[in-house]
Amino acid sequence: MTEHPHATLTADAQRATLPHDPAGPSRAGTAASGDRGVFLDWYARNRARSRQLFDLLSPEVYYSRPIALRHPIVFYEGHLPAFSFNTLVKRGLGGESIDAALEQLFARGIDPHESDRGATPAARWPSRHTVQQFADEADRRVLDALAHAPIVQDGHPLLQRAEAAYCILEHEAMHQETLLYMWHRLPFDAKRRPPGYRPATHGPSPDAAWIDVPAGEVTLGASIGEEPFTWDNERLATTVHVPSFAIERHNVTNAAFLPFVEAGGYDDRRWWTEADWAWRTASRIDHPPFWVHDGGRWWWRGMFDLVPLPRPWPVYVSQAEASAFARWRGARLPSEAEFHRAAYGTPGGDERRYPWGSTPPTARHAVLDFASWDPQPAGRRPDGDSAWGIADLVGNGWEWTSSVFAPFAGFEPLPSYPEYSADFFDGEHVVMKGASPVTAAALVRPSFRNWFRPRYPYVYAGFRCVRERGAR
Repeated sequence: MTEHPHATLTADAQRATLPHDPAGPSRAGTAASGDRGVFLDWYARNRARSRQLFDLLSPEVYYSRPIALRHPIVFYEGHLPAFSFNTLVKRGLGGESIDAALEQLFARGIDPHESDRGATPAARWPSRHTVQQFADEADRRVLDALAHAPIVQDGHPLLQRAEAAYCILEHEAMHQETLLYMWHRLPFDAKRRPPGYRPATHGPSPDAAWIDVPAGEVTLGASIGEEPFTWDNERLATTVHVPSFAIERHNVTNAAFLPFVEAGGYDDRRWWTEADWAWRTASRIDHPPFWVHDGGRWWWRGMFDLVPLPRPWPVYVSQAEASAFARWRGARLPSEAEFHRAAYGTPGGDERRYPWGSTPPTARHAVLDFASWDPQPAGRRPDGDSAWGIADLVGNGWEWTSSVFAPFAGFEPLPSYPEYSADFFDGEHVVMKGASPVTAAALVRPSFRNWFRPRYPYVYAGFRCVRERGAR
């Protein structure tokens, strides 16, 4: 959420609407010391941002479902404080209940599956006043625990290295991105447009360029203690050999994707897997989900307005669409290991903390940390290039890979959230890497893995293609 030349918000509006997320505790042992000041500040900032996101909405949409495969909006205003209270105070510290029925109702979200698992009837959702009363009490008890309770206890499954505290903090930051892509699907008149909303849509598209990356070793995941906190799917660190490959220097942009649409790529069975083709035809999909065709021209459905299709922006599509485009181009999507090699590898064999080095991310490096309501032109932050000269590997949109989401060797479910990953090791989810404009900076680490089903079209995710090294 730092100001930069192509910001879609003025500095004042940006700070008022999307307050910065602290980058989180330093890597040097704050988990063991339990820095209460860091945790309290982080929690307060999370909650302030969440409240501001809900306040963007018209009251009329509070019980609506912008995405049919997600809960109604009301659920998430209760879920965020309920998860924090249930995880840290109730389960971690053995605290007393506030309202057992509400704690259960708001306990867990649902996976974006192709079929609806059954929704709570609208009549069963509580009033917003009730939800906010519950949230206020949950916040009070969580803040009290962070300030005074023994939230770091050696040998305790949920409190070892302050696990539950980190879990609730990162959980809310991740859900804020979920809220924003849900809000993106709401009618414009259901949202309060902030002052200064002027997406930067003009400018040249980056040149098409391919970068050869030599073979080398990459480290996927992280060892316990290497980071203040990691999710269970990040553990344990594993070394993988990656053969040489060529990768696009830039994300595939709207300009680059448009010829595929105009050439009838969505209607050509050759480019789609059987499952993806069935989904495309059943859903009558013939263009990217953030595009709108009206009046004989293409538009981008921004957060608060339609804007002429910004050709230099990365295209946001499902993995199914990205894969079809890649085949049309005579290429493919990178594996998770290839992404790591491109993002964090170096010619000398070392691996970097960030693509650009060890400096924490700023607006010079990447579009992330709630910096922008929409993406921004690709290739405009050369300070964020990797050691190979590859741009925008972190920020401006998650990047789809071809890798099925699966555990690393030594996987054990996270005690504070045991179902977080294990429920999704089903062969039906694929890994995403990088970050979007609204990914919290605290989540930007090499081991972090995001995942979705390949035909889920709502997330802020783009891609780039790879080929055999030397191929063009």
